[in-house]
Amino acid sequence: MRFRIGFALAALLSTTCLGTGVAEARDTKYELKIADVMADPRYAQNVPSDVKFYFGSQAAPAGQDLGEFVTNRKTNSFGKQDEEACTWGMISAMKELGERALAEGGNAVVGIVSYYKKKVFSSETTFECHAGAFVAGVALKGRVVKVTP
Repeated sequence: MRFRIGFALAALLSTTCLGTGVAEARDTKYELKIADVMADPRYAQNVPSDVKFYFGSQAAPAGQDLGEFVTNRKTNSFGKQDEEACTWGMISAMKELGERALAEGGNAVVGIVSYYKKKVFSSETTFECHAGAFVAGVALKGRVVKVTP
């Protein structure tokens, strides 16, 4: 009797394991407009206004280089549209870069590029975001500088 139960359980487990494929996590890439994020009211509420941001190869004023910094912000995307989660992720990433600039004595971040999984995506007008079923992420890299007016 025990043999039959053990055999039945083993058969059930192997059937269950064989019947289920490997689940792949969703990782949808978006290229969204930086201007749309900056127009969002939450941007002004969260990102330091005394720090200027220059993306990609935008012309930026010269200044004292205070170092290169990376931010990698994740946000809960469960129950949200991907673009909404990506907007909040970008606001969070820019807030972190802005606060880092102030902490280092800077007032600008230049040459900002998307840096998701350490892969550079450079644009003056768009940023890269990756959205999954539960999390959206934005990673940025830029140089903090102190610009003398």
